Amino acid sequence: MLSCVPAPGGQDPGPGSYVYALVRLRGRPVGAVLTRVPPGTDPAEAIAAAYRAGPAPGAGAPAPAPPGADPTAVPPRTAVVVGTRERAGRLGRALASLLAQDHPDFAVLVVDNAPETTATRDLVTGPFAGRVGYVREPVPGLAAAHNRGLASLPSDVVAVAFTDDDVVADPHWLTALTTPFADDPGLGCTTGLILPARLGTPAQILLESHGGFAKGFVPRLYEPARPPAGEPLFPFAAGSFGSGANMAFRVSALRAVGGFDPATGTGTPARGGDDLYGFVSILAGGHRLRYTPDALVWHHHRETWQDLRNQAFGYGAGLTAYLTAVLVRQPALLPALLARLPRGLAHARALTAHRPGGQGPAPGAPGAQSHPWPRSLSRLERRGMLYGPVGYLRARAAWRGRRRWS
Repeated sequence: MLSCVPAPGGQDPGPGSYVYALVRLRGRPVGAVLTRVPPGTDPAEAIAAAYRAGPAPGAGAPAPAPPGADPTAVPPRTAVVVGTRERAGRLGRALASLLAQDHPDFAVLVVDNAPETTATRDLVTGPFAGRVGYVREPVPGLAAAHNRGLASLPSDVVAVAFTDDDVVADPHWLTALTTPFADDPGLGCTTGLILPARLGTPAQILLESHGGFAKGFVPRLYEPARPPAGEPLFPFAAGSFGSGANMAFRVSALRAVGGFDPATGTGTPARGGDDLYGFVSILAGGHRLRYTPDALVWHHHRETWQDLRNQAFGYGAGLTAYLTAVLVRQPALLPALLARLPRGLAHARALTAHRPGGQGPAPGAPGAQSHPWPRSLSRLERRGMLYGPVGYLRARAAWRGRRRWS
């Protein structure tokens, strides 16, 4: 039976309107389409027809369960950590979706990062009192906030999930993201699907039409001993594994690799890269990483052109900042990184190139044909890449200075 339900915060499609739609088959995400709903047509029928005519790259029927997976497996005891800084309005929306999860055994913890007001604490200890935990991390930076959350977990928590304050989590998100840890004792990390909650401004449409945060609709397993075919930069092209708004780790594995580098992440001079550093550290530690599109969150993209400019620069900075962090903290990986350097430079040039319309969309991001990526944003990404190592070293010096005087 076909049905059409608005995304969180979305609206029912009106006659003649264009819709960006997630397509589910037997409850599992299989693709996304951008289509027009003709007047007098059932929106669900129009979306289904558009999907059959040309599903997004990487889409298809739900993949079978991984070999050896136990269909009766119960997700382990889990904690969800949300790092936030002075965004109580958005945080309340995210927390409401987290408390509605169908996971049987989890807790939610908010880390208030370098707060300037009591707004976040008031929200957690007021409307969410008794349902959400609260800790304060005075050092600015998302990685520092995540490390504080990791250090605050009870000893019986097996998996820790991280998400952001600008998402709305699908009710099945946490179960889908953490059940693989019950199936696979060698699994160190899982990531999931991130789709736009709204596409209401040109900046939001442009970002999503060129990939956004989506990594496609096909599950993937990454093993350190078996580099995937067609990915010569493995494991250093960590952006292909997932994003920090939708990731989970086996607690013991994340602690064994030292957590996140506190000199990376939003809120530091490095501008980002904390999630990428975590992914590579887990793989370098001998653990597997799994991408599962069944674990879905809806992300509220930034709305303005200046937001998009900042994001483009931050992407570039975070990429090279995390690579600098790998070299500084894990020098044993230097030979492998140098061996991939020529291809890595070519990849960086392609990643930041002007992308005209007509190239075709990224997985899960229909519509790139009509929304070329501006050269000005490509230049900002490249400037960010040049800045990233400097930003990381500044953040690292600041972190070490705080530790010395604390």
